[in-house]
Amino acid sequence: MAGAIASRMSFSSLKRKQPKTFTVRIATMDAEMEFSCEVKWKGKDLFDLVCRTLGLRETWFFGLQYTIKDTVAWLKMDKKVLDHDVPTEEPVTFHFLAKFYPENAEEELVQEITQHLFFLQYGDYDPNVHKRGFLAQEELLPKRVINLYQMTPEMWEERITAWYAEHRGRARDEAEMEYLKIAQDLEMYGVNYFAIRNKKGTELLLGVDALGLHIYDPDNRLTPKISFPWNEIRNISYSDKEFTIKPLDKKIDVFKFNSSKLRVNKLILQLCIGNHDLFMRRRKADSLEVQQMKAQAREEKARKQMERQRLAREKQMREEAERTRDELERRLMQLKEEATMANEALMRSEETADLLAEKAQITEEEAKLLAQKAAEAEQEMQRIKATAIRTEEEKRLMEQKVLEAEMLALKMAEESERRAKEADQLKQDLQEARESERRAKQKLLEITSKSSYTQSMNSSTTALPTDLPSFNLISESLSFDFKDTDMKRLSMEIEKEKVEYMEKSKHLQEQLNELKTEIEALKLKERETALDILHNENASRGTSKHNTIKKLTLQSTKSRVAFFEEL
Repeated sequence: MAGAIASRMSFSSLKRKQPKTFTVRIATMDAEMEFSCEVKWKGKDLFDLVCRTLGLRETWFFGLQYTIKDTVAWLKMDKKVLDHDVPTEEPVTFHFLAKFYPENAEEELVQEITQHLFFLQYGDYDPNVHKRGFLAQEELLPKRVINLYQMTPEMWEERITAWYAEHRGRARDEAEMEYLKIAQDLEMYGVNYFAIRNKKGTELLLGVDALGLHIYDPDNRLTPKISFPWNEIRNISYSDKEFTIKPLDKKIDVFKFNSSKLRVNKLILQLCIGNHDLFMRRRKADSLEVQQMKAQAREEKARKQMERQRLAREKQMREEAERTRDELERRLMQLKEEATMANEALMRSEETADLLAEKAQITEEEAKLLAQKAAEAEQEMQRIKATAIRTEEEKRLMEQKVLEAEMLALKMAEESERRAKEADQLKQDLQEARESERRAKQKLLEITSKSSYTQSMNSSTTALPTDLPSFNLISESLSFDFKDTDMKRLSMEIEKEKVEYMEKSKHLQEQLNELKTEIEALKLKERETALDILHNENASRGTSKHNTIKKLTLQSTKSRVAFFEEL
């Protein structure tokens, strides 16, 4: 009895110790993940788990977003997950997104941030893989952009593919950085907009981003009317729906604005505090953690640079081996064609020799027959001369016959001589034909020898890309022992790469401008939105986001506060 009670007590105690859990689903740009979370976990516990799973160290740019009553909200790090106004049904869904944006991506981003880019999805351009139609099922551009131009899907695919092929061989981190550099120069990059009213009740837009607070007309989200950088702001607070901004200069009065919803005010305050903290952090010396990250990033960049160089060397050797193989194959085909032609020539020579031999034999027989007839004629002439013909008539007839016999003998002698010469010529032609046949056989023997050598070379060359000993030597040299001399050399390599990267980046901007100019003629002006028109006007004036804000902040803070209140 006592044992049963003790057993039940132990089971109850164990049950109480087991933490209660709930399921959380995290949606990223590329995938979804599910975690089992304890009910006592705070936002930081879940956020750290997600960052560890993703292998992300620059965590300060990101957050977990959720939606409640059509309003966007962010998970607070110091508050329990279940204490937020999140849906009660499981799995509880959050979106892992960028919450804050860097001022200068090239300077601030230490770790590579994987984006769902075209480059990363398809890899490097390969004409054997990326053939016409491979983009047919992809949404590479927003429908608004496609509708803005008088271009068919095939025309877009052709230009995008040409642009893709143009940048073959570009490293992944370079592609990511170029993408972010283009994005960060856009007027609406990293800006969160909120509807507000100043103390006069004028409806305005508040823009919160990495640079500060900006005030916009509701119809123009591109060009702010007033800006207050974070280094001019001392404190931000709100009570109910009213925000109070305290300038750094204590002699300047605070200024206020109203927002429509309490939830929105919380979001505004979160974004203001986070952006302000990052703004101030960027202007201080790097923390030990960031210094370590940057050192590791430099080593990683050096390692990748050496890896790229190794791969480039291997690729070059492989391409050279392939070119050599192709040349040998081409030469082999040429030799085969020459062998075929030599064979045909040999056959023709043999046929010609046989015909000449037959003709020479016939000519010799004809010559013998003519010689025999000449001898018979000579005998007949001698016989006629020996015959005694007494009468004049007989004598005259005899003389005529003798003359005819002499002329026949002379003609037959000439014909016999001609036939003899022709026989000699035929014999000479036969000798030449046989000599030609001998040369043809000799050339065929040489070609056969070359073909055997080429085939052996071809089989050994085909193995070059995978069996070259130098590849193993290169691979064995990849163990890194970063000494001072190594680091100096790597620093020089990195500096050289940086210069090359800057040149590539400049070339890329020039190409982008050329592409814009090329398709500008195909733009349908009647389909442009108000924002399109404003952006074009800014671009034609050479106005950018940064120089606009710089001009706006030339005036004193006091005058800008006064201007805001009088809007």
